[in-house]
Amino acid sequence: MTYCLGILTRTGLVMAADSRTNAGVDYVSTHQKLFDFSNPGDRVILLCTSGNLSTTQGTLTLLRQDLTSGADTNLHTLSSMYEIARYIGSKSRQVQEQDRPWLEQDRIDFACSFLLGGQIKGEEPALYLIYSQGNCIQASKDTPFLQIGETKYGKPILDRILDFDTPLEDAAKCALLSIDSTMKSNISVGPPINLVMYEIDTYKIRYELRLKIGAPYLQKIRNMWEVSIKEAFDRMPNVDWENYMQVPGDPAL
Repeated sequence: MTYCLGILTRTGLVMAADSRTNAGVDYVSTHQKLFDFSNPGDRVILLCTSGNLSTTQGTLTLLRQDLTSGADTNLHTLSSMYEIARYIGSKSRQVQEQDRPWLEQDRIDFACSFLLGGQIKGEEPALYLIYSQGNCIQASKDTPFLQIGETKYGKPILDRILDFDTPLEDAAKCALLSIDSTMKSNISVGPPINLVMYEIDTYKIRYELRLKIGAPYLQKIRNMWEVSIKEAFDRMPNVDWENYMQVPGDPAL
């Protein structure tokens, strides 16, 4: 399984991803899921992947081949982030259609999805979720984050903390806590964690990190977050039984 996250703010963009692709009592594998296709000075392009590993790797290979061969249409020639999102979607469909008969024959799920974030000169930063079918949706000021993979465990903190005006450093911290919350509840999501923070109108990546298993910072924020949650819980008032308890014969029962 996978958990990838993109956050769009007024001052930039944060992208984060775990690296676990399979988990079990006797087998764990890791593969990178956050990729940088930027052309510094002109555009920043960050891509997160989720779903069938063969499909996502095949799609990435086609994207790289177009860049290497200097194809007329590639990640560095398209003029908008929306066009890039549609282009990535078409490459994903191409791989799926090629392998579909054989995968369906063995009932293998070949679906995948992508998060695309970045900025092209002349445009505002943008964040897209690209579905397995190749279509996409875009993050907005009202919905400033998008997720793929195992999304449910890391969503509550995003709903409570994030908005479009959240400082970029706080958004990065929130992304790490969201991933850590997911790892706490689901063994199929795990480190190394890749995190990138992009500042608007710089057209280059200045801040990126990779947190491996046992990274002191990762352990520190986990411990502090758990203590903070416990302290907040202890401050909550006890259940008000007297004013809200229903009694036998009450019509509301």
